[in-house]
Amino acid sequence: MKAWNTWERVLLALLVVLLAVFGATQTGFMSVDTLADSTFNFSEKGLLALAIALLIVCGEIDLSIAAILALSSLAMGYSMRAGLGPWGIAAAALLTGVVAGAFNGLLVTRYKLPSIVVTIGTLSLYRGLALVALGDQSISGYPEVFSTLGNAYLGEVIGVRWLVVPIEFVLLCVFALGVGLVLHRTIMGRRIYAIGANPVAARFSGIEADRYRFLLFVFAGLMAAIAAILLTGRIGSTRPNIAMGWELDAITMVILGGVAIEGGRGSIVGTMLAVLLLGLFTFGMGMANVTGIVMSMVIGVLLIVSMVLPRLLKRNGRKGAHA
Repeated sequence: MKAWNTWERVLLALLVVLLAVFGATQTGFMSVDTLADSTFNFSEKGLLALAIALLIVCGEIDLSIAAILALSSLAMGYSMRAGLGPWGIAAAALLTGVVAGAFNGLLVTRYKLPSIVVTIGTLSLYRGLALVALGDQSISGYPEVFSTLGNAYLGEVIGVRWLVVPIEFVLLCVFALGVGLVLHRTIMGRRIYAIGANPVAARFSGIEADRYRFLLFVFAGLMAAIAAILLTGRIGSTRPNIAMGWELDAITMVILGGVAIEGGRGSIVGTMLAVLLLGLFTFGMGMANVTGIVMSMVIGVLLIVSMVLPRLLKRNGRKGAHA
């Protein structure tokens, strides 16, 4: 197992400090039930962050991922109205996510368009479709299984009542483990790093960069669809503004986790530590009745620090090595 880098140790230390501060100032924060409930605050965003992490490591980005979530939720609503059962509703969401992600990937790889420009455009397109289709209405009345996925604890499902871990968080951990193994332990992962670090050299070494980029955009769409199934089940409805602005939250988690915005560097361990850090931070601030605008300001500062501090640590490390 690769040793944790300096930034990951910093994140772990910050997480410990955060738990200590909120544990001391907010009554009940450190209880098992409260910590379990806090994971509902960030599990779906964590799924988006995993996909964004892979894309940024590869030198790309997807600003439309939350809009794909909204479009997938809309597909769930329409398929339910059409009389489909739970499996059909879930399949509609997954298919919508994959197609939307593939469309992004096609524009980036075949037509050589910058991913940031493409996904700004498709963000407006996908979100606009959801807004036009729903207006100020919502779709509710989903089968009970979706509410179970979004709100239940694993212990309730398997009959172990003391296991108060939300199903959503379990799924996030499973996907994080899978994505981490692919990125850090497979040839595909090494090639993703190579493409992000130097796309020209990767192409000359025989790596089919466009194929990997396309697959990562499809994967981002798939993760958005899975998040849509969980979020729609958790809130019990499809709404036109569902997951509004979540793409920025996911990107903040990824950058705070140490993934280099220019590509070629980063880890899933760091990303998950940042997901936990930001998720618990916003939950604790909510318990303290801190307003949303103040939380946004603090998160913005954290994002800037997360981009500047690793570079300072790296520069000091180089100076120490030459001393």
